[in-house]
Amino acid sequence: MIITQDLGKVFKIGKKEKTEIRAVEGLSLAVREGEVFGFLGPNGAGKTTTVRMLAGLIEPTSGSAAINNLALGKENSAIRRSIGILTETPGMYERLSAEKNLAIFANLYDVTDVPGQVRKYLQMLGLWERRADPVGSFSKGMRQKLAIARALLHDPKVLFLDEPTSGLDPEAAKMVREFIESLRALGRTIFMCTHNLDEADRLCDRIAIFKQKVIAVDTPAALRQQLFGRKIVVHLAALQPEWADMLRGLPFVREVEALENKLVISLANPEQDNPEIVRQLVEAGAAIRFIGELRHSLEQVYLEMLHQNGQGRQA
Repeated sequence: MIITQDLGKVFKIGKKEKTEIRAVEGLSLAVREGEVFGFLGPNGAGKTTTVRMLAGLIEPTSGSAAINNLALGKENSAIRRSIGILTETPGMYERLSAEKNLAIFANLYDVTDVPGQVRKYLQMLGLWERRADPVGSFSKGMRQKLAIARALLHDPKVLFLDEPTSGLDPEAAKMVREFIESLRALGRTIFMCTHNLDEADRLCDRIAIFKQKVIAVDTPAALRQQLFGRKIVVHLAALQPEWADMLRGLPFVREVEALENKLVISLANPEQDNPEIVRQLVEAGAAIRFIGELRHSLEQVYLEMLHQNGQGRQA
């Protein structure tokens, strides 16, 4: 569990440190135990600074935070023992084997059963057969899996992941996503920074859209509905103009748009209202081919949120 209250970080640079750069401002979040929480924002938004503060690696300028009920600034050593971190560019000892790399870090974490934990995570991540090979011979995907194993050796309650599938081939990325889902099933709390919005949509229980400060926090589905509402698309064999007017007269219909042989209809509750839409159209003589819900991508939500908050349409 992660709780922050008005957390902020200002960097002072230049001669006599007179120039201030506000990297993070007024960050208040409550990340629940056992959820995958996506932290989305453009480059330079302050995501990495936030993770470094929460990990006790740099000191906040203002505000407070607690990780696993441990107070940031007062119990930083205990916090670091209770979390795992995957950085975007994890460093490894390239001349040493995968097994030896993990054993070194397991000892640094005071892991009780070092051989057992090393074997457990090498097997879980499909690296056991390559355990004796030097890390320098590994592909980027294999290195990323090894870095995830390193972050998990001490069985942390909270895991910070920075771009966990960046640069991976589709097969390796799929394996990492499945592994993240398995960690959630085990009750781990995962705080994930990513530019891969499709991945965030699939994996995250909730997301925060962030640029120096939080712009929005909710589930992807709730943010879609907040911005765009819910719309169904009725595909027809042919479209008569009067059908759109007919549907506009229904009390639960918010908006109807006619496009070629399609009707795009805004509804509050499609599951409840679709049968009446179908009945009205069929009675009017419409031949319905199929009906689907218009689903906006998380990328559209993300860009629109940034745009509405004056952040520009950055990716």
